[in-house]
Amino acid sequence: MNHQRVARAVVVVTGAYVLVLALWLTYFVGGSPEGTIGFQVMSLVCVYGSALGLAMIVAGRPSRSDRRLERHGLEGWATIRSATPIAHTVDNGEITELDLDLTVPGSESYRGRVVYEVSPEFARAFEPGRVVTIRVDPKNRDRIVLCP
Repeated sequence: MNHQRVARAVVVVTGAYVLVLALWLTYFVGGSPEGTIGFQVMSLVCVYGSALGLAMIVAGRPSRSDRRLERHGLEGWATIRSATPIAHTVDNGEITELDLDLTVPGSESYRGRVVYEVSPEFARAFEPGRVVTIRVDPKNRDRIVLCP
């Protein structure tokens, strides 16, 4: 998960919500019929929650270039030589540096390193000696995406 993109999404949606709330307080709350302000506040909070959820879903998706690489990249495999934990993430995952032997059919094997967030439920799939599927950019063999 790209935590920076999610944080930016939260900041943008919250900023827009504060702006809408300020406009509502300035221009609309005074002319509201008696007894409807509570419903208006609940509506504003519900819209904020919905917008925040949608923004976080969109921010959590892979980037456009990664999605394109997953669709059009050359399929290959990688044997994990070593997995070195670097840091823990807030969602209980682990940022891990993977040292890989990369193989793409039709070309020679080569070594590479990838920094990847490994979630606890998939930790066994990234142990040394395991093989994972990869997609390689045909124009730049150093650009790969793991497809566990």
